[in-house]
Amino acid sequence: MSEAVAETVAARFGELYGAEPEGVWAAPGRVNLIGEHTDYNDGFVMPFALPHTAVAAVARRADGVLRLHSQDVEGGVTELRLDDLSPESDKNWTAYPAGVVWALREAGHAITGADIHLASTVPSGAGLSSSAALEVVVALALNDLFSLRLRGWQLARLCQRAENVYVGAPVGIMDQTASACCEAGHALFLDTRDLSQKQIPFDLAAEGMRLLVVDTQVKHSHSEGEYGKRRAGCEKGADLLGVNALRDVPYAGLDEALARLGDEEEVRRLVRHIVTENERVERVVSLLESGETRAIGPVLVEGHASLRDDFRISCPELDLVVDTALASGALGSRMTGGGFGGSAIILAEEPDVDAITKAVTEAFAAAGFTAPRVFEAVPSAGARRLR
Repeated sequence: MSEAVAETVAARFGELYGAEPEGVWAAPGRVNLIGEHTDYNDGFVMPFALPHTAVAAVARRADGVLRLHSQDVEGGVTELRLDDLSPESDKNWTAYPAGVVWALREAGHAITGADIHLASTVPSGAGLSSSAALEVVVALALNDLFSLRLRGWQLARLCQRAENVYVGAPVGIMDQTASACCEAGHALFLDTRDLSQKQIPFDLAAEGMRLLVVDTQVKHSHSEGEYGKRRAGCEKGADLLGVNALRDVPYAGLDEALARLGDEEEVRRLVRHIVTENERVERVVSLLESGETRAIGPVLVEGHASLRDDFRISCPELDLVVDTALASGALGSRMTGGGFGGSAIILAEEPDVDAITKAVTEAFAAAGFTAPRVFEAVPSAGARRLR
């Protein structure tokens, strides 16, 4: 499969630029199993990589020019001068790969130009990190071609800076790290404060289970204001509690912390979600490591309730997925990603998958919602060179 994709993308590169690419790379989207909005609070997250990837065919240039083309966006090749790249100057898709080049150069790496052709199977706007996949695949390709010798977590940091500063989206570090560092058959337990990682075996098929992703087709954008408001509220909570980040509020001390926030009701809700979500991540890690995989189902449900009621970033479509799945026998379900649309995940016994999928699809039709896209999420490999 990957060889065929690499050949197709390489052939299209040749048609566009009149030469062979120097290589083809892939970087995946991700699903976050548990740990939502904790990453920009120095907390814990637990994503795994999807089989869906952004693929890039790339060749170096020496003239300070960056040429970009995407199979997935209408239009021809976009040509940019490296010296003209500046934060928030580009509101198009090209801001993501161009931002990576800008971040690498800002960090002192001698990128002299590139021709890039991209193609992606990561659903856009579905909360599955299509933008991070785009950033990481470009970063990995340039890392290889320009012999930068940067490690996965370092590439992730640079990609986050590209999205924060160049694109102007206040995202945390999880998505880029997941795309760069995940391993097949595992979920990644990541401490976003020190970027320490632990690969946790997560082979559901071997235990007779499946994890479904339901793309509600409700599009969201991290650059819009609600995400930024939540982040600012979390930072306000940390300031009021006198800690560097909400990660530093212990779960055992949550009630005391909430009492100290007094009548700051919105901040109280945000703090409660972050502190309890960090505890949920640790609980899921413990359950998976002790072989109690089915027991993570109720923890996922707890997480959805917290995102819906405390963080207030769910929507009717996401709630309908979760409620319908649970009523149809799912082991657990929750929204995943930034919120306000995007996707939900469903943990189910293998024999129940068809019935649950049918129930969710029918529930959407009955509610008058756009039909959802449902697919299985298989923990897959992180960013890699294909050829």
